[in-house]
Amino acid sequence: MSSRLEFVTLARAPGANIRALCRAHGISPKTGYKLLKRFEESGVEGLQDRSRRPLTSPNRTSLDLEVQVLALHVAYPCWGPGKLQALLPEEIRPHHNTVAAILRRHGCRIEGTIDRSKLAPSRFEHEAPNLLWQMDFKGHFALTDGRAGRCHALTVLDDHSRYALCLQAFASETNDNVQAGLIRTFRRYGLPQRITCDNGGPWRIAGKESISRLEAWLIRLGIRVSHSTPYHPQTQGKDERFHRTLKLELIGRRGFNSLPDCQAAFDDWRDQYNLVRPHGALGQQPPCTRYTASARQFPEHLPAIEYNQEDEVIRVRKSGQIQFKKQSFWIGEGLAEQPIALRPSETDGVYNVFFCDWQVTTIDLRIGS
Repeated sequence: MSSRLEFVTLARAPGANIRALCRAHGISPKTGYKLLKRFEESGVEGLQDRSRRPLTSPNRTSLDLEVQVLALHVAYPCWGPGKLQALLPEEIRPHHNTVAAILRRHGCRIEGTIDRSKLAPSRFEHEAPNLLWQMDFKGHFALTDGRAGRCHALTVLDDHSRYALCLQAFASETNDNVQAGLIRTFRRYGLPQRITCDNGGPWRIAGKESISRLEAWLIRLGIRVSHSTPYHPQTQGKDERFHRTLKLELIGRRGFNSLPDCQAAFDDWRDQYNLVRPHGALGQQPPCTRYTASARQFPEHLPAIEYNQEDEVIRVRKSGQIQFKKQSFWIGEGLAEQPIALRPSETDGVYNVFFCDWQVTTIDLRIGS
């Protein structure tokens, strides 16, 4: 600034050679005359460095918009600009790049990111809610109170809407726990057409081509059951993504003292996920905008099992076996004490085995079992 003041002082002297003074001070004549004009208008203060920012910026975001974006970031620190943009009122909603610029300007960091290269593709979706639900356990994690054990989170997701139907904290991954969680879910949302799950327990009897007790119960409710192909996570891709989001936004951010503490947090987060959180695959709309409860109500009492009059009806023993035409055949412990129907196939001596309307297996009288 002292050099500029010196230049202006000398340049304002009578008879001064302004161009020569500009060369001496290493500035262009244009800059020299600009400094003289600023001095005449504002005095010494006019010689201070000025911001390159324009006096008016029609594209600059309003203070109200910035306040709302920052408040949303505080409330949802794991959500990126696209999701925050979707939550802004429509009359002030800017491009998501503007939201990103506001976050950068205020030094806001998005907490945690999902490596999408590791996610299974899930481009296919069923055309309506409740045609398919995906079910799985989200691993397990230790509770902060060592005496409380571990939490096993049962999750059920609607394929069409990504609506989280069940997020239940259990102490173990047992058939009884899964059934209890599903009963609560069925009472609230009705029955789906089909449920898919993986090939491990309690969904299936490991290493055996038979149905589990859980599958038998679902079949009696009129729900089709399918299993993911081993080593092909695409089958459960949406539920896998849900698990990653759950870990990123909740489980990985805090500890839980007990299962009730965990369940309370699960309930709050599930409401946020379903009712508030924009979903990229849904055009940044929350899952609730695409989900409606099933018209198929959960029956408090299982319907009676009925077969055709010409069927050979046999009750499965506790061991999972049946006795038919003086031969013993293994059907599976999942159907223990349940009636099954045997129907002749097109091949002599071969019978198709049905439980309700579901073909379980075949038996061959020619080779026994």
